[in-house]
Amino acid sequence: MINIVLFGKPGAGKGTQAEFLKEKYNLTHISTGDIFRYNIKNETALGLEAKSYINKGDLVPDSLTIKMLQDEVERHPETKGFLFDGFPRTLAQAEALDAFLATKKWEVTATIALEADDEILVKRLLERGKTSGRPDDQDEDKIRNRYQEYNEKTAPLMEYYNKQNKFYPVNGIGSIAEITERLSAVIESL
Repeated sequence: MINIVLFGKPGAGKGTQAEFLKEKYNLTHISTGDIFRYNIKNETALGLEAKSYINKGDLVPDSLTIKMLQDEVERHPETKGFLFDGFPRTLAQAEALDAFLATKKWEVTATIALEADDEILVKRLLERGKTSGRPDDQDEDKIRNRYQEYNEKTAPLMEYYNKQNKFYPVNGIGSIAEITERLSAVIESL
C-alpha cells in the first residue's frame, strides 16, 4: 500500500495534480476540501460547523477535520492506497493520521509539497474565485489569512516528515504536465 500526502498552500494545484496521480497510481483520492464541501452542501452537523470557520477564512479545527477524514477512509477498505490532498495541515493532524493509519497497519509513504510564491497563488485564487463561487477565493484578505495560518500551522510538517525521510518538496510553478512529471518522479523513486 502506498499512502501519499500532497500538500501546499491553497491554490498550489493540489486538486489538479491529485486527479492525475490517483489515476496513474490507482490511489483513492481523499480531499479535505471535497469532504468539507460534501458535508457543507448536505448540511451535516460536521459540515455546518466547518462552514462557520471557512466563511471567516480560518482553518477548520483538527478534531473536526480528523473526524471527517476517518469517516472517509473507512468507506474504502479495499483501496491500494490513499492520496491525501490538503491533510494533514498541522502537526496534531499528522500525528493523528499516523496513529489512525497504524491501527490498520498502514503508514504515510511520502509527503510531497507543491511549492509556489504567495503572489502567484493569490492571483490564481482570485481568478478561481470568479467562477468557483467560493467566498474564501474572492477576498484577498481572507486568502492572505489562509496563507498566514498555513505558514504558522503547516510549515512544521516539513520538519516532522523530514525527520522520517518522507518529505519531498516539488516546484509547483509550470505547466500542469511539467508539475505532474515532477511529482511522478518522486513517487517512482520511493
